[in-house]
Amino acid sequence: MLLEELLLREQSRANTDLIINIVKAKPEVFEDLWKIVLLNTDPLSRRAAWAADYCAEINPDFIQDKIEELSARVTYFKSDGLKRHALRMLSRSPLPDENLGVLADACFNWLQSPSESVAVKTYSMVILHRISDNIPEIRRELYDIIEIQLEEATPGFRNIGLKIMKKLAGRR
Repeated sequence: MLLEELLLREQSRANTDLIINIVKAKPEVFEDLWKIVLLNTDPLSRRAAWAADYCAEINPDFIQDKIEELSARVTYFKSDGLKRHALRMLSRSPLPDENLGVLADACFNWLQSPSESVAVKTYSMVILHRISDNIPEIRRELYDIIEIQLEEATPGFRNIGLKIMKKLAGRR
């Protein structure tokens, strides 16, 4: 069965685990999975991103040479799920110097957008905090944006936001 057929069969953790196990058994299949992620089509790319994300969590080497490309292309991703998994992968990976500005802009936009999901906003906060190690000038803006949103935020956003604000406050 083709990888695309497996991805379209159903959206479930069991199906995602099946694809992850295929990649673990045949690591070269990850390249095909990655190409599907970059197609940016829903639901195919979103489901591929879910599997790719968990494959990369198990074995970070899968995406080590793809981080620069991912950070450059994440701004074009349409679906929430695709953005969420891309940002989750980036939040665990060394960030490339070449695309920090593009990535920071996208994360600031998503963090401030009322239409973005909590997960996209949360991973955006984490990535922006990491970027602030290289670009300290963004620390104040990040702190202020988080602070403004705390009052109406979900518990998950508040939890991550307060932790990041505490770290930022100690570095000003």
